[in-house]
Amino acid sequence: MAGTAASSESSASPSSPLSRAEHFIWLTARVLEQRRFAYHFLDGVTGRSHGAEAVEAALTAYREEDGGYGHGLEPDLRGPVSQPLHTSHALRVLDSIGRCDGLRVERICRYLTAVSTAEGALPAVHPSLRGYPYAPFLPVVDDPPGDLLPTGPVVGLLHRNEVWHPWLFRATDFCWAAIEGLEESHPYEIEAAVAFLDGVPDRARAEAAADRLGRLVRARGLAVLDPARRAEYPVPPGYAPGEHHFPHDYARVPESLARAWFTDQEMERSLDHLAGLQREDGGWPISWPEWAPGTALECRPIVTIEALRTLRAHGRAIS
Repeated sequence: MAGTAASSESSASPSSPLSRAEHFIWLTARVLEQRRFAYHFLDGVTGRSHGAEAVEAALTAYREEDGGYGHGLEPDLRGPVSQPLHTSHALRVLDSIGRCDGLRVERICRYLTAVSTAEGALPAVHPSLRGYPYAPFLPVVDDPPGDLLPTGPVVGLLHRNEVWHPWLFRATDFCWAAIEGLEESHPYEIEAAVAFLDGVPDRARAEAAADRLGRLVRARGLAVLDPARRAEYPVPPGYAPGEHHFPHDYARVPESLARAWFTDQEMERSLDHLAGLQREDGGWPISWPEWAPGTALECRPIVTIEALRTLRAHGRAIS
């Protein structure tokens, strides 16, 4: 019978974070997130193969003829048109299943080239989105500037996967200039910078830049170092009340350069806090404003998968 413990795909304890999350995923998630969850957490557990092919097939439904991705892949942007944030999301999915190569990435790079600004960077939102629904904190403008937020993670990911494409030259220069020129910042921009620095080939330069960013993060209170005292930390301008960031948001894997910013005790407290955020329904909450019921529901499975991956990467038991 559907929904019983006997029918569960997972062999984890019924009360474990993984089992509770599995129920939430099957109940609420899109096909893409269902297949991603199965790939990351169920493959080899049940005797069934939950391969990369299934994930990629679900992702292909969001691909557009121009090589980019649309149709609400990143739930806070709606409509059928390709967008840099959708395409960055697609690259993260491909990277997570070992498929960030070949013709699929060549098509993506052609799209990135076509929508880049004069300095070779990606805008956060391309004006083709105009006329479709979108989150109010991601405004559409006619001539958007290049932005580190979408550009840094894409460039870092492509470098880490040893992708070669002419677009990367100017985009890499843009990211270096943006990061090394940062005097003030905010958490999402720092996350984008870390994603770039974790993948770029020049490791000595990346380590020096990361060291400076780490000092900035601590000096400006951009990471809550003690979740029990998070009310004492400032929320950046434009963020929602309580939209704090924690050490695990920057150092999602122990190998990240951002891990050196935090003591072992600070990281353990952060991971305890992340584990404790799992809700009664098995999913993790989103921390940014909920501007539409459907988009919030689509975001939560994505956040849940990433929370489980982060906890597991840092050695926390999830099953």
